[in-house]
Amino acid sequence: VVSMSSSGSGGGSNTNSNTASNTAPGTLSALPSPMARVVAFLSIIAGGVAGAVIGHALVDVQCAGDCTTGRGLGILIGALSSAGGMSVVAVLGLRAIGEWRQLGDRTDASSPQRRS
Repeated sequence: VVSMSSSGSGGGSNTNSNTASNTAPGTLSALPSPMARVVAFLSIIAGGVAGAVIGHALVDVQCAGDCTTGRGLGILIGALSSAGGMSVVAVLGLRAIGEWRQLGDRTDASSPQRRS
């Protein structure tokens, strides 16, 4: 059941907003580190370059003569498909890193402090 407010169009407050003012200090986050995001971005670029080289090589082996359009399409399709596949792998890796970090933070917060 969806309840509608009588305030009209868009005049109500959004109680589910996730702004910096709503988050308490020390709130756990599953966001990966900036270094992990940079590595993921660079891996997507490397995957695209590798796909472009493979696409060029496949067209080069199969075509004789002037094949500039074929080579261009091979490079484009190879780069886009490889970068797309690598982006899926990168996102899954970043999500796994975030979950591991969140679980580690949760267990660290619940474990008693060691005294030296």
